[in-house]
Amino acid sequence: MTASPLPVLPDERLASGIASLALRYRGHFSPETIQRLVNDSYERLAEHARVHTHLIVLTEHLATERLDALAHIQSAPGSGLPRVLFVCSHNAGRSQMAAALLTHRAHAHVTVSSAGTHPAAEVEPVVAQVLTEAGVVLTEAFPKPLTDEVVQAADIVITMGCGDACPIVPGRRYLDWPVTDPEGAPIAVVRGIRDEIDAHITELLNSLPSA
Repeated sequence: MTASPLPVLPDERLASGIASLALRYRGHFSPETIQRLVNDSYERLAEHARVHTHLIVLTEHLATERLDALAHIQSAPGSGLPRVLFVCSHNAGRSQMAAALLTHRAHAHVTVSSAGTHPAAEVEPVVAQVLTEAGVVLTEAFPKPLTDEVVQAADIVITMGCGDACPIVPGRRYLDWPVTDPEGAPIAVVRGIRDEIDAHITELLNSLPSA
């Protein structure tokens, strides 16, 4: 049987990242699967990008997260560390704060991810500011599109204002945190949103014995 031709790269600079991921996931995924997933990640991010300066690096980060989720699904779903996914509309405010706070407080005992049903171009600067005030640093955070892999790999999916846009996967625990959107809000209000989310994080951690 003749192998199907590889899809054309949307940006030739992706080639080195694809080669690196192919080596990392050798034995798990074929180079063709990795290239298609990288291409798809690039196109999803490029759709909302204002500037493309860091698009290649962000594509590799998103593709890695998706491949890790896919590997978890194919190997032993439901095992290992609890996996928590935060979803909001733009992945620029609430879900980013929640993911950063949980990552900070769980001390590597929870696998955390976040995504948006309609991702923005960048994280709200005021969100990074109020997190820094709380001793939490957003290092590599960027708005990411919601993909099937991360939803299927999650044990707990927490929605934060995305309505019915988040797909429902049987067997997952779903929570909804009705938190105000910080977009355009004064910093004092955003601080209050941060503290409200942190209170939810405390409840969540108390419900996770392994955390």
